[in-house]
Amino acid sequence: MEKKNTGILRIALLGPESTSKSTLSENLAKHFKTIWVPEYSRIYLEGLNHKYNQKDVVHIAQEQFRQEQRLLKKAHQYIFVDTELILAKVWCEDVFKSSPDWINKTLIQNPYDFYLLTYPDIPWQEDPVRENPHRRMFFYDWYERELKNINANYAVIKGFGASRLHHAIQAVEKFTRQIKNKS
Repeated sequence: MEKKNTGILRIALLGPESTSKSTLSENLAKHFKTIWVPEYSRIYLEGLNHKYNQKDVVHIAQEQFRQEQRLLKKAHQYIFVDTELILAKVWCEDVFKSSPDWINKTLIQNPYDFYLLTYPDIPWQEDPVRENPHRRMFFYDWYERELKNINANYAVIKGFGASRLHHAIQAVEKFTRQIKNKS
């Protein structure tokens, strides 16, 4: 499942629950005239008839990755991915106290070009699949440590509404200029 060099910049949105990852992913794709990969866990968990387990989380991570690989063929310059394997790794470690080998191995083999780390500075929105309204800063800090551990290129995205989108667009454009200047 190794990533192929497609010339497409893979940009992942990562952050605590209710920090506008889905909205940003969709709006960034519209702005940059490309596609985005929706969060598969939402679809899966809404249809689940039991309390999720680690096997479910691995299935979610694998399907999210498969969907990204399929949609990558349709992308133009960028692909925006609403959540990715760091989230699955942290989810497993937090809930089940360990992360499966597949997640860890695939995470290392398929780093994203750039991450947008969404800061929990917007109001919590209640949702049937969300679980951690009072732990958003805890998870934000954990995600940032994970990004630093893999030496990832990332930008922290703050702000509300149009301002948040504007900051995300600026971060992507700045990263794109840096990449072009290195070439």
